[in-house]
Parts: sequence; C-alpha cells; structure tokens
Amino acid sequence: MRAHPETYSHPREEVVNFRAGDGKPLNLIRVRGTRAPVKGPVVLVHGSGVRANIFRAPIPRTLVDTLVADGYDVWLENWRASIDVAPNEWTLDQAALHDHPKAIETIVQRTGWNEVKAVVHCQGSTSFILSAVAGLLPQVKLIISNAVALHPVMSRATYLKLREFIPLLSRWTSYLNPQWGLGPEGLLAQVITLMARATHHECDNTVCKLVSVIYGLGHPTLWSHENLNPQTHDWVKHEFARVPLSFFRQMIESLRAGHTVPVEGYRELPRDVALRRPQTDARFVFMAGRNNRCFLAESQRRAYEALSRYRRGYHSLHIVPGYGHLDVFMGKNAPWDVFPLIQAELNRPAQERSP
Repeated sequence: MRAHPETYSHPREEVVNFRAGDGKPLNLIRVRGTRAPVKGPVVLVHGSGVRANIFRAPIPRTLVDTLVADGYDVWLENWRASIDVAPNEWTLDQAALHDHPKAIETIVQRTGWNEVKAVVHCQGSTSFILSAVAGLLPQVKLIISNAVALHPVMSRATYLKLREFIPLLSRWTSYLNPQWGLGPEGLLAQVITLMARATHHECDNTVCKLVSVIYGLGHPTLWSHENLNPQTHDWVKHEFARVPLSFFRQMIESLRAGHTVPVEGYRELPRDVALRRPQTDARFVFMAGRNNRCFLAESQRRAYEALSRYRRGYHSLHIVPGYGHLDVFMGKNAPWDVFPLIQAELNRPAQERSP
C-alpha cells in the first residue's frame, strides 16, 4: 500500500559545516525524524552540477523521507561539485582526496558511529568510490552506487560529441550552465540555448532541454518525462547550474581508457587505482536505470564484474527497468519501484555480506 505523504513530514534538519582537506568550505545537511535514529548514519552524495537537494524532489515520499522513517540518521553531502558551493573547476580527484574523507570523518565524529553507509549518484558515485578503493574511507562499509562507478560507458555518439565539442568550447568558457535556460549570459550561452530550443521539442522547459544537451544525447537525457510529475519537471529549473569543463575533460580521458583516470597526480590516487585490488572491505551495490541515456547501464555491469573478480558473491547488481539516470530518485513512482530495493540492500544483515 502506498504510504500517505504526511506520514513522513516534519523532519529535523541541521546544516553541519566542514572544511575539505584543502580547506574548501563544504557542508552536510543532517535530517532526522522525531524519534532518535536506531540504524546509524547513511550519507547521500549528489552528482555534478546539482546539489544535495536533488534527493528531495516534490514527490509524495522522497528517499530521505523513506530512510528517516526507517530509522536512519540521514546526511546529505554538498561536495565541491554542488551548486551551493562557490563555482570551481573541480576534478574527481579533488573530491576523492579532499571532500569525501572529511565528510565521513565529520559524520563519524558527530554521530559516534564508526560505520557509515552510503548512497551515491553519478560523479558523486565515481569520486566517492575512487576514494573508497584507494583506502581513504575505511569507515564506509556499504556503498550503493547509481548510474556510474569506475567504468564509464557512454554511447559512441555521446563520446564523439564530448571529444569534439569540449576542446572547442574551452576557448570561450570554463563551464556550462543549464540556468542559461532562465536567462543566457553572453553570446555563447545564447547560441547554446537557441540550439537546445531548436533541437529539443519534447517539453517547454528550457532548463530541461539544456540538461539534455549538456549531459548526453536523448530527448530527454537524464529521465523519462512520463516518470516525472509536473511539479518535479518545473522544480528541476532551479536544481541544475554550473558544471566545469574540467570534469568533462577528465571524463573524456576516462572514457578513452575504459576506467576512471585520476588527473591531478596525487600519490594517494595513482592513475591505475581503478584497476587495482580495492583497498576496502565495503560491499558495493551497483544500480542503473535500463533507459539511462547519459551513462549506459553497461557502466555498472562492468564495475560489478570488475570488483566481483576479487570477492565473488559479495557485491550486487540491479538494472532497473523503466528508469533512466535521475528519475530513480525523482520519479513519481520511485518510492514504490526503486526505494524498496535501496532499503533492502541497506538493511541486509551483515552476516549475509561475508565474502
């Protein structure tokens, strides 16, 4: 039976500020119910060019609501890719080394729990898992990854688009911004916005059109319109903003290599870290929408197979029919189609996770 949304109302929220390892100011949003959490902390990590709020779409029951009601101490991480953080030309390496370890350290200190679970999405997933396999997140024992982990796979057409256009765009701008759909800034923004309007006729939301142009190929790219209620489709206008070309350059290199490639030269993150035996005992759950037009579901299948070589029968893979990239969290029916899967993996007894 579908729960009434009022069952999940009135959570307690607290913004917890912390500094990344390189001093960048970031924050966590802690969400708890009226009763004390009994299942420990779980952190939710957003993707690129959005913010922690992406897990709180205007649907009857969000994943945050679900986990709070289930007894978890929920933490939403705003890492350096967040649109609530000052714009910066971030890389996955910076987040893996500086952001996620400090976020987890903060959660452990504030809660007193020495184990944390995580639900991570897109480039929040890639950077978080990069940190985990490098041995930088020893307190994290379960990671549920959506869309992509360390083996990105895009369609050939999407890869070629990135390879050809990102170097060209780099001559005029250091970022792309779906907010141009609400008011273009400069000639380049006007041209890209006009192109989006001319080539995307699936809706009248220009921010939605620009999201599809920026993040891949599809009409739309990150979700199916039939999965979104009207309120959510309007809400996304203010949930997507600047994403730096530094990210796309790293992704092009990673797509070419077939795995995530660190680019900053940090000794903690050697270039082949994604190919080595993971320095963590965390169990990984890889999840992907079958209709994802940004990163193909094959991305998660490859990640699952790569890690299963070291611990057979330990990790899990779920390909979710009828869903794409972000509608697994924002879809109007996600509370009944997707969230039970996430809950089941979070609540799976520890003895079942033994290798």
